[in-house]
Amino acid sequence: MNRTEITELLQPWIGRIRDEALREKVLDAWALALSRSGYKTVADLLRMPFTLLTDCKGISFVEHTLAVTAGAVGLAQAQMSHYGHLPYEIDMDRLVAGGLLHDVGKILEIEPDGKGGYRKSRSGYCMRHPISGAALAAEAGLPDEVINCIACHAKEGEGRPQTLETVLIHQADYATFDPLVMLQKGALIL
Repeated sequence: MNRTEITELLQPWIGRIRDEALREKVLDAWALALSRSGYKTVADLLRMPFTLLTDCKGISFVEHTLAVTAGAVGLAQAQMSHYGHLPYEIDMDRLVAGGLLHDVGKILEIEPDGKGGYRKSRSGYCMRHPISGAALAAEAGLPDEVINCIACHAKEGEGRPQTLETVLIHQADYATFDPLVMLQKGALIL
Protein backbone atom coordinates (compact mmCIF):
# COMPACT_ATOMS: atom_id res chain seq x y z
CA MET A 1 0.00 0.00 0.00
CA ASN A 2 1.50 3.34 -0.96
CA ARG A 3 1.57 6.60 0.98
CA THR A 4 -1.16 8.20 -1.15
CA GLU A 5 -3.50 5.29 -0.37
CA ILE A 6 -2.73 5.56 3.35
CA THR A 7 -3.39 9.31 3.23
CA GLU A 8 -6.75 8.71 1.53
CA LEU A 9 -7.71 6.10 4.16
CA LEU A 10 -7.10 8.58 6.96
CA GLN A 11 -9.16 11.44 5.54
CA PRO A 12 -10.45 13.84 6.60
CA TRP A 13 -8.43 13.68 9.81
CA ILE A 14 -4.86 13.38 8.52
CA GLY A 15 -5.34 16.67 6.67
CA ARG A 16 -6.31 18.39 9.91
CA ILE A 17 -2.87 17.93 11.46
CA ARG A 18 -1.38 21.39 10.85
CA ASP A 19 2.18 20.44 11.77
CA GLU A 20 3.50 18.95 8.52
CA ALA A 21 6.36 17.07 10.22
CA LEU A 22 3.93 15.46 12.67
CA ARG A 23 1.55 14.55 9.84
CA GLU A 24 4.40 12.88 7.93
CA LYS A 25 5.47 10.89 11.01
CA VAL A 26 1.89 9.63 11.46
CA LEU A 27 2.00 8.40 7.87
CA ASP A 28 5.45 6.90 8.50
CA ALA A 29 4.10 4.86 11.42
CA TRP A 30 1.20 3.56 9.33
CA ALA A 31 3.58 2.72 6.47
CA LEU A 32 5.90 0.83 8.86
CA ALA A 33 3.01 -1.20 10.25
CA LEU A 34 1.65 -2.04 6.81
CA SER A 35 5.09 -3.01 5.48
CA ARG A 36 5.40 -5.58 8.29
CA SER A 37 1.87 -6.94 7.97
CA GLY A 38 -0.02 -9.17 5.57
CA TYR A 39 -2.24 -6.28 4.47
CA LYS A 40 -1.03 -5.34 1.00
CA THR A 41 -4.07 -3.60 -0.49
CA VAL A 42 -6.62 -1.05 0.68
CA ALA A 43 -9.33 -3.69 0.21
CA ASP A 44 -7.46 -6.08 2.55
CA LEU A 45 -7.21 -3.44 5.26
CA LEU A 46 -10.82 -2.30 4.85
CA ARG A 47 -12.00 -5.85 5.65
CA MET A 48 -9.98 -6.08 8.87
CA PRO A 49 -12.18 -6.03 12.01
CA PHE A 50 -11.19 -3.55 14.68
CA THR A 51 -11.17 -6.19 17.43
CA LEU A 52 -11.25 -9.93 17.95
CA LEU A 53 -12.77 -9.53 21.42
CA THR A 54 -16.40 -9.13 20.32
CA ASP A 55 -18.56 -9.20 17.21
CA CYS A 56 -17.73 -5.97 15.37
CA LYS A 57 -21.02 -6.08 13.43
CA GLY A 58 -19.08 -5.29 10.27
CA ILE A 59 -17.27 -2.24 11.67
CA SER A 60 -13.77 -2.25 10.24
CA PHE A 61 -10.47 -1.25 11.78
CA VAL A 62 -10.31 1.85 9.56
CA GLU A 63 -13.88 2.90 10.44
CA HIS A 64 -13.13 2.45 14.14
CA THR A 65 -9.92 4.48 13.88
CA LEU A 66 -11.72 7.37 12.20
CA ALA A 67 -14.65 7.20 14.66
CA VAL A 68 -12.34 7.28 17.69
CA THR A 69 -10.46 10.24 16.24
CA ALA A 70 -13.74 12.08 15.57
CA GLY A 71 -15.03 11.20 19.04
CA ALA A 72 -11.91 12.44 20.79
CA VAL A 73 -12.02 15.68 18.80
CA GLY A 74 -15.72 16.04 19.66
CA LEU A 75 -14.96 15.66 23.37
CA ALA A 76 -12.25 18.30 23.10
CA GLN A 77 -14.51 20.67 21.17
CA ALA A 78 -17.30 20.22 23.71
CA GLN A 79 -15.00 21.32 26.52
CA MET A 80 -13.57 24.23 24.54
CA SER A 81 -17.08 25.41 23.61
CA HIS A 82 -18.76 25.07 26.97
CA TYR A 83 -16.18 25.65 29.69
CA GLY A 84 -15.96 29.32 30.65
CA HIS A 85 -12.27 28.74 31.29
CA LEU A 86 -10.48 25.65 30.01
CA PRO A 87 -8.16 24.60 32.87
CA TYR A 88 -5.65 22.94 30.49
CA GLU A 89 -4.53 23.26 26.90
CA ILE A 90 -5.65 20.68 24.36
CA ASP A 91 -3.15 20.12 21.57
CA MET A 92 -5.42 19.36 18.61
CA ASP A 93 -2.59 18.19 16.36
CA ARG A 94 -1.45 15.75 19.02
CA LEU A 95 -5.05 14.65 19.61
CA VAL A 96 -5.68 13.88 15.94
CA ALA A 97 -2.30 12.18 15.55
CA GLY A 98 -2.94 10.04 18.64
CA GLY A 99 -6.44 9.18 17.47
CA LEU A 100 -5.19 8.04 14.08
CA LEU A 101 -2.42 6.00 15.71
CA HIS A 102 -4.07 4.65 18.86
CA ASP A 103 -4.64 1.20 17.31
CA VAL A 104 -1.91 1.17 14.63
CA GLY A 105 -0.38 -1.84 16.39
CA LYS A 106 -3.48 -3.85 15.51
CA ILE A 107 -2.20 -3.95 11.94
CA LEU A 108 0.45 -6.29 13.36
CA GLU A 109 -1.81 -7.92 15.99
CA ILE A 110 -4.65 -9.13 13.74
CA GLU A 111 -4.13 -11.20 10.59
CA PRO A 112 -6.31 -13.08 8.11
CA ASP A 113 -6.72 -16.73 9.13
CA GLY A 114 -6.75 -18.02 5.56
CA LYS A 115 -10.37 -19.19 5.91
CA GLY A 116 -12.14 -15.85 5.46
CA GLY A 117 -11.79 -14.82 9.10
CA TYR A 118 -9.17 -13.26 11.33
CA ARG A 119 -6.95 -14.38 14.18
CA LYS A 120 -4.36 -13.02 16.53
CA SER A 121 -0.92 -13.05 14.88
CA ARG A 122 2.30 -14.22 16.46
CA SER A 123 3.13 -10.56 17.08
CA GLY A 124 -0.26 -10.20 18.76
CA TYR A 125 0.51 -13.09 21.09
CA CYS A 126 3.88 -11.55 21.95
CA MET A 127 2.51 -8.06 22.68
CA ARG A 128 -0.78 -6.23 22.58
CA HIS A 129 -1.33 -3.41 20.12
CA PRO A 130 -0.59 -0.55 22.57
CA ILE A 131 2.94 -1.92 22.93
CA SER A 132 3.59 -2.70 19.25
CA GLY A 133 1.94 0.60 18.25
CA ALA A 134 4.12 2.56 20.66
CA ALA A 135 7.21 0.84 19.24
CA LEU A 136 6.15 1.70 15.67
CA ALA A 137 5.50 5.32 16.65
CA ALA A 138 8.87 5.61 18.38
CA GLU A 139 10.59 4.16 15.32
CA ALA A 140 8.77 6.71 13.14
CA GLY A 141 10.11 9.50 15.37
CA LEU A 142 6.81 10.61 16.90
CA PRO A 143 6.97 12.68 20.11
CA ASP A 144 6.59 11.01 23.50
CA GLU A 145 3.22 12.69 24.04
CA VAL A 146 1.78 10.93 20.96
CA ILE A 147 3.41 7.66 21.98
CA ASN A 148 1.62 8.08 25.33
CA CYS A 149 -1.70 8.25 23.43
CA ILE A 150 -0.94 4.85 21.91
CA ALA A 151 0.69 3.11 24.86
CA CYS A 152 -1.82 4.29 27.47
CA HIS A 153 -5.18 4.38 25.63
CA ALA A 154 -6.19 0.88 26.80
CA LYS A 155 -5.76 -1.19 29.96
CA GLU A 156 -1.98 -0.79 29.75
CA GLY A 157 -2.51 2.86 30.68
CA GLU A 158 -4.63 2.31 33.78
CA GLY A 159 -3.04 4.11 36.71
CA ARG A 160 -0.28 5.55 34.52
CA PRO A 161 0.39 9.22 33.83
CA GLN A 162 -1.44 10.24 30.67
CA THR A 163 -1.55 13.28 28.47
CA LEU A 164 -4.91 15.02 28.23
CA GLU A 165 -5.13 13.81 24.64
CA THR A 166 -4.69 10.21 25.83
CA VAL A 167 -7.63 10.61 28.23
CA LEU A 168 -9.87 11.89 25.43
CA ILE A 169 -8.80 9.10 23.05
CA HIS A 170 -9.34 6.48 25.77
CA GLN A 171 -12.88 7.71 26.38
CA ALA A 172 -13.72 7.81 22.67
CA ASP A 173 -12.23 4.34 22.17
CA TYR A 174 -14.28 2.77 24.95
CA ALA A 175 -17.41 4.59 23.77
CA THR A 176 -17.07 2.79 20.42
CA PHE A 177 -16.17 -0.61 21.92
CA ASP A 178 -18.34 -1.03 25.03
CA PRO A 179 -21.73 -0.81 23.25
CA LEU A 180 -20.75 -3.72 20.97
CA VAL A 181 -19.69 -5.84 23.94
CA MET A 182 -22.91 -4.97 25.75
CA LEU A 183 -24.95 -5.72 22.62
CA GLN A 184 -23.36 -9.17 22.33
CA LYS A 185 -24.06 -9.89 26.03
CA GLY A 186 -27.65 -8.64 25.77
CA ALA A 187 -26.91 -5.82 28.21
CA LEU A 188 -27.38 -2.89 25.85
CA ILE A 189 -30.84 -1.39 26.21
CA LEU A 190 -32.12 -0.59 22.74
